[in-house]
Amino acid sequence: MMLLLPLSLQAQTAKQILDKTAAVVGNKGGATANFTLSGKYGNASGSIAIKGKKFCAQTPQATTWYDGKTQWTYVKKNQEVNVSTPSPSQQQSMNPYTFINIYKTGYDMSAKKVGAGYEVHLKAQKKQAIKELYVTVNKNYQPTQVKMLNDKGWSTITITNFKKASLSDTAFRFNSKDYPNAEVIDLR
Repeated sequence: MMLLLPLSLQAQTAKQILDKTAAVVGNKGGATANFTLSGKYGNASGSIAIKGKKFCAQTPQATTWYDGKTQWTYVKKNQEVNVSTPSPSQQQSMNPYTFINIYKTGYDMSAKKVGAGYEVHLKAQKKQAIKELYVTVNKNYQPTQVKMLNDKGWSTITITNFKKASLSDTAFRFNSKDYPNAEVIDLR
């Protein structure tokens, strides 16, 4: 029993860290941040706005809006907007903040202190789209890095300039008036 006690305390600490991080990221009005993505999906950098399950990510190549149901991706070089309804596993691979919900079920967790913040390691207990994660947060429980492992390998998202915001729901929907020359391709 004494051998199991440190493991349960460590898992509880990891959950508490992610609970506090989820509260910060899940700010009722939303949040904004800059990001840099590297890994098997390629390299990209840009900005993201999030509010609950909704997000809008912008890079020099594309902008993606997701309102919790429908996703619109505008590709600048060919002025196309692809409209889709992503599956839960597709949502996990697109939104760097999916760890906010997935840590609550189906993952073993551990945590360690790293500098002034923490690193939480999550490992899937069964087959999941995201098999393993490392979430690094600062002393204010703001995420600074997320490393994810899926079938295609590791991807690392570095997060900077995280700020609480007051975002309108319209920020998470494509507005055709802003892109009058875009060809809309409905893939639903």
